[in-house]
Amino acid sequence: MACLIRNAQRTLIHGLHRHDISLQSRNAISAFLFHARHCASEAIAKSPFEANILRILRTEIEYQSDYAPPHQPVTKFNSFTVEDRPGEQWITMRGKFGDTERIKVEATMFDGCVPVPKLGDDSSGVDMRLHLSLLVDISRDNGGDELEFLCSAWPDLLEVQKVYMLRRDQMLARPYMGPDFRKLDAKIQKELKEYLEARGVNDELSVFLHEYMMNKDRTELIQWFGDVKSFVEK
Repeated sequence: MACLIRNAQRTLIHGLHRHDISLQSRNAISAFLFHARHCASEAIAKSPFEANILRILRTEIEYQSDYAPPHQPVTKFNSFTVEDRPGEQWITMRGKFGDTERIKVEATMFDGCVPVPKLGDDSSGVDMRLHLSLLVDISRDNGGDELEFLCSAWPDLLEVQKVYMLRRDQMLARPYMGPDFRKLDAKIQKELKEYLEARGVNDELSVFLHEYMMNKDRTELIQWFGDVKSFVEK
């Protein structure tokens, strides 16, 4: 009996000792996790400078979204389809003329401006007339040479700057890019403009592109603000 009691005491003491070690381990782990969470919260906390940047960015995003919210861009204009990838500074438009001709228009976002007198009551000031550039490729299904037009698109007017041939079988280092279009004979200028107009590249396209790019400019700006905000928040 005494032996059984001693064995029971040893078992009890050993169990209590293990229980004490277990409690110490749990307390140590809890203290470690608390310290780790505290350090993590300190790392996540933003400096006053970063917090101010985030506040300004959120305010700007709200203002841009409420004051002049961009609308869903169209995907067609007349005979052209519109290809627009978010984040890029240009769009591509594709169309056909007849059964064999393919037309590709690549338009930049606004890439310049010129001052013009302001109309209305405040005629003493100036307005900015925005400009964007167009590259018009006209090719045929047989895969031969292409006729390319470099154009300036103003808010109400399309101007041709250059006309040249792209020879796919002769990739020259410095090809001849044609004369200054404005120095060509007036009859040649007229015929080439009518050639483009018959294919839908005209003043109406220029008006559409300015409206489209105004909307794209707002869309890209809001997205840029959001990207910067997300980066600072990380």
